[in-house]
Amino acid sequence: MSAPEPLLIATRNDHKLREFARLLPGIALDPLPGELDAPEETGSTYAENALIKARAAAGATGRAAIADDSGIEAAALDGAPGVRSARYAGEHAADGENLAKLRAEVPEGTALRYVCVIARVAPDGAEQLFEGTCEGVMAPDGRGSRGFGYDPVFVPDDPSAGGRTMAELTDEEKDAISHRGRAARALLAALG
Repeated sequence: MSAPEPLLIATRNDHKLREFARLLPGIALDPLPGELDAPEETGSTYAENALIKARAAAGATGRAAIADDSGIEAAALDGAPGVRSARYAGEHAADGENLAKLRAEVPEGTALRYVCVIARVAPDGAEQLFEGTCEGVMAPDGRGSRGFGYDPVFVPDDPSAGGRTMAELTDEEKDAISHRGRAARALLAALG
């Protein structure tokens, strides 16, 4: 019996590739092939953006593909930056610029929520969505050197975090409570 074909993940983002490799143990992952362009994320929801990417990857390759869209939502900003989290400080903003903008606009202690939706599109076009969330609050300052994006200012509500930011948690601690970890476990359960 041959090994199953690796699952195509519609990203070339090294952070996401490493994280998904940890979150989907036993499943071989292939990044988006270099000759394929990533589609523009024009959706107004995480699910729409994840489906745009997974549909494009599956359609171009004829393989099952997964893609995710995720973001941070601040109660003080009525849920912004949301689906614009990766472009919050501008279309080509780096993580540090997005983080600085959020810190300038959101006071310490403000309720935050991370959201992740993973879309899976099969070669026959069948689609599935898996969502995970993680509640938390804005830290008084950026702390920690692990993780990426908004992790240095996100203090999860989960007692296991002990008041540390996502960027201060080990990979295993973060994966157990993170929005992406929860969505990935739902995907794993569906894959059987």
